Amino acid sequence: MKLAPVAVDLLHSAARMLTEGEMTGNIYTGSTMMTVDLARAVDRISDSPDATTAQRVAFLYAADERCRDHARRIAVAEARRNAGCDLSVPHVDVESRAKGPELHLSINVEAQRRNA
Repeated sequence: MKLAPVAVDLLHSAARMLTEGEMTGNIYTGSTMMTVDLARAVDRISDSPDATTAQRVAFLYAADERCRDHARRIAVAEARRNAGCDLSVPHVDVESRAKGPELHLSINVEAQRRNA
């Protein structure tokens, strides 16, 4: 079972996002945390915005490469913005978990400064 493409878009568009990181020499290390409070999306979801739904979404998210790929693209764009330069060879790790009625996505990025 997978999340529908519209569900992935809804989750990402409803997320609060926080990005932090830094360049050390030519290496960027940082993370982007995306938090989706399902209660804030109650008008756009069919399931109850509760802990059970959040846990199910976190499980489905973790198993769906399409979801993780979308999260990676968001995190790499945030890393480039935060670093203030283009980055190459990004290594991105995506974790999803539920906490109460919230979905938490933690996306860690390590990348090299792209040489022009």
